[in-house]
Parts: sequence; C-alpha cells; structure tokens
Amino acid sequence: MPLVRIDAPAALAAERVRGLADAVHRALVAKAGVPEADRFHVVARHAAGGLDIDPTFLGVERSAEAAIVAITFRRGRTDDQKRALYRAIADGAAERAGLRPQDVMVVLTENGLADWSFGDGLAQYAPG
Repeated sequence: MPLVRIDAPAALAAERVRGLADAVHRALVAKAGVPEADRFHVVARHAAGGLDIDPTFLGVERSAEAAIVAITFRRGRTDDQKRALYRAIADGAAERAGLRPQDVMVVLTENGLADWSFGDGLAQYAPG
C-alpha cells in the first residue's frame, strides 16, 4: 500500500498533474508490485514561491514545472526495483504529462506492517 504525495506548481495544468499521478501509479504497479486498485494519492498544487526546488542540484537542470513525488510504502523492494521505479515514473511523466524527466524528483520512504491503519482504528496488516 503506497501513499503518494505529489507537490506540483499551480501553474501546471490540472490534466498534466493528473497525468503525472497516473504515471506514478502505472510505475508502482509495473515495477513495485503494487496492486492496480491500491491507489492513494494526495496532490497539492503550490502557487509561485510555494515550492523551493534547487534548479541545478547534482547537475540536473530543473524548470519552473518541477514537481516532487513522495512515496511511502512497506519496506522490501530491492535497489534495482527502486531504480526501475524512478525510470518508469520519469518516462511515464514525460509521456502522460509532458514533463521533462529532469523535472520529476522522487523520494521513497519505507516502513513496516504496523505502520498502516486503513480505518476503524486498526492496523489491518498487523492485527494485535
């Protein structure tokens, strides 16, 4: 169960942000073994000045369309799976949202079974 947060500039058209979200989900299904129906995304769009993203960190030239994708999911993926996920997200963002791969930053955070509650005050993955 990943939880995806996408922070994008408000100037990016809504359909392009939706395309980015779709690209992220497609990549999670294809490269990280996430079930198709397991989609939980939070999308935040930020006015000018609301995102402070270095335009050249590590030699990557980012534009004003740069977005951040933060994915929280259970630990267990290999480094190779993570690399494949990054590539699939970047490629999908270019295809579905017209975003340059340089403008898509991805951050992964992993946790354990007891770190999730899907409601009812229960840890469904780690019942007590």
